Amino acid sequence: MRKELEVILNSTHDAMIAINKYGVITLFNKAAEYLTGINKDYALNREVEKVILNTRLNYILETGDFELNREQDLGNIKIITNRMPVKNEKNEVIGAVAVFRDITEIQGLSNQVNNLKEMQSMLEGIFYATQDAISVVDKNGINLMINPAYTRLTGLSEKDIIGKIATADIAEGESIHLKVLETKSRVKNTKIKVGPNRKEVIANAAPIIVDDELKGSVGVLHDVSDIMKATDELNLAKKIIRSLEAKYTFEDIVGNNILLKEAIEKAKKAADVPATVLLRGESGTGKELFAHAIHNASDRKFNQFVKVNCAALSESLLESELFGYVEGAFTGAKKSGKKGLFEQASGGTIFLDEIGEVSSNIQVKLLRVLQEKEIIRVGDTESIDIDIRIIGATNMDLEKAVEEGNFREDLYYRLNVLPIIIPALRYRKDDLGDLVYNSTRKLNQEYGRAVNDISDEALEILKKHDWPGNVRELENIVGRAIINMRLNENKIEKSHLPKITEKYKENMNMNIETRKHEQSFEELNEILDSTEKEYITKVLDENKGNKTLTAKILGISIRSLYYKLERHGI
Repeated sequence: MRKELEVILNSTHDAMIAINKYGVITLFNKAAEYLTGINKDYALNREVEKVILNTRLNYILETGDFELNREQDLGNIKIITNRMPVKNEKNEVIGAVAVFRDITEIQGLSNQVNNLKEMQSMLEGIFYATQDAISVVDKNGINLMINPAYTRLTGLSEKDIIGKIATADIAEGESIHLKVLETKSRVKNTKIKVGPNRKEVIANAAPIIVDDELKGSVGVLHDVSDIMKATDELNLAKKIIRSLEAKYTFEDIVGNNILLKEAIEKAKKAADVPATVLLRGESGTGKELFAHAIHNASDRKFNQFVKVNCAALSESLLESELFGYVEGAFTGAKKSGKKGLFEQASGGTIFLDEIGEVSSNIQVKLLRVLQEKEIIRVGDTESIDIDIRIIGATNMDLEKAVEEGNFREDLYYRLNVLPIIIPALRYRKDDLGDLVYNSTRKLNQEYGRAVNDISDEALEILKKHDWPGNVRELENIVGRAIINMRLNENKIEKSHLPKITEKYKENMNMNIETRKHEQSFEELNEILDSTEKEYITKVLDENKGNKTLTAKILGISIRSLYYKLERHGI
């Protein structure tokens, strides 16, 4: 078959040159030898730009565009050429082809090929090989060509389409071909439904212009269901994990409270060493912000930062995501297996949020990672070395969990190498002004406002609130206040604030900066525990003992709520 193809290519009047994705010549037929004066044996397996000095095949390779009916000088002769990309079934450009002929001695030949039938014969091989659904119409909008991929996608055969008007395949929407013929411009990303099954597709089309004269249109259809499937899979992956470059630094942490500054200084020291960090604090205090900042201040900042919410995944899914798996590890496993996040993030940082929620089985595996710096994929027996920095975060009382046997003691000590306590907002109310300003700065862009101040009266109201939801709750309150403001107002007043708890607790209004020198962290934890117990009891009573609703309002998992209820004896 290859021999027969070679005979056909060498017998054709048209010269042909093809390159692979590396720009290396893979096809150079006899007509090409004759027209260029270059020996085939010299040309094959060489970079095309070193053989044909003014070639544009590399441009086609890079852009994936078509160049049809272009004139080109080859020294003593002039040729007219068509250049086309070669794509695989994934629509990836894997090569490029140039088809050309000598027009030097042809009298009266225009600078462009004006016969679409001739173009059809030159492009036929690529046209029928591509996995893109393609159709071609003439200047009157009559269908001339469709390829097999078009038939598979639309359910329409050549008999249904060829010789008929461009609207013949349209079930809903307007014909992109007719739009192109009307405007002489490209039409991009148009949603239409085609064929008897009303298949939803994304359509693109471009004009065919010869010697400044419109000769027809070429259209490409893409199956929306494939795009939607890929989008859904991507969205699902984003919900499960977020793999990203760390985008926050210590400059993004707002506040001058002495407890916050102490946490920041400790975090900066942690960034300078490769030790494991455990961020501790209530939900909404900014643990993820600290994790980003530590990574960006470390020598790993140019490598990947991966965040995993351990509480959002089932045990089996979390295990396969973190450690990866080999072929046949479980039903539905990919044939080639899969790298886990620890492998993918090797050289960088992995942030394990809600690490206190992981199961005992995964706790054992995490301990191995921390002790041996190696992982074993699900279904495998061989270990894989990794170089990774782990930052954990939790709002759980790990010490209590260890006492109750819900968290391994050896893992606790491995994680708690560098603990950093991030203070709750109710203990840093002196930062409220700065935090409100920072929130308005972000929300102004989102809401199209210009809010830049808050009245003393409004700020005093905020200072009387306990802030169980911490900074996250404050941002919510500020956002609602901005929505309540008129477009021309730029200062948040008391009237703009939504109704929030204004009960003022004396022990919550203490001067932390003064008391910091008089109290130890043990005393601070006692205050935290007392306040937490009081607030949980209050919310639980208001919801008539409904634990699920209480956990939702508190912004914690139901499992965390049960731990807290047991710990406080509620």
